Amino acid sequence: MTSRDFETGLKIRKAVLGDAYVQRALANADAFSMPFQTMLTEYCWGRVWGRSGATRRQRSLMVLCMLAALNRAQEFETHVRGALRNGCTKAELREAFLQIAIYCGVPAGVEAFRIARRVFDEEAKAARQRRRPNPKPKSRPKARG
Repeated sequence: MTSRDFETGLKIRKAVLGDAYVQRALANADAFSMPFQTMLTEYCWGRVWGRSGATRRQRSLMVLCMLAALNRAQEFETHVRGALRNGCTKAELREAFLQIAIYCGVPAGVEAFRIARRVFDEEAKAARQRRRPNPKPKSRPKARG
C-alpha cells in the first residue's frame, strides 16, 4: 500500500530526476534496499520537496550547495540535471557554484563547474539528437525472379 506522501514524492522525484532515472532506481531495488527507496520517495521527495515553502528551483540550488559541501559528486551531477529540469538557468547555477567555491573551498567550486560543464555538454548533445530528423530507411531493390 502506498501513502499519499509516496505518490506525491514519486511524482516530484520523476519530475526532478527524470522518469527513467527513478524507474531504474526502483527496478534495481531488492528486498534489502526497497525500504530505503520507499523512505526516499515518501519522506524526502513527498514530505520535504513537496512542501510549499520553497520553489523547486530554490530547493535545487540548496541541494547543490549541500552536495558540494559534502563532496558527493555523483549525486551532484544528478541534481545539476534536476536543477535544469526545475528551470534553473546556467547563470543561477554559476552564482551558486561561486558561493560553493567561497564557502566550501575552491576545489569544491572547481568540481562543481567541471561536473556542470559535462552535464551541459551531454544535455546539448541529447537536445541536438532529439531535433535531428530520423532518416528514411533506404528502400531495398526488388528481387528479380
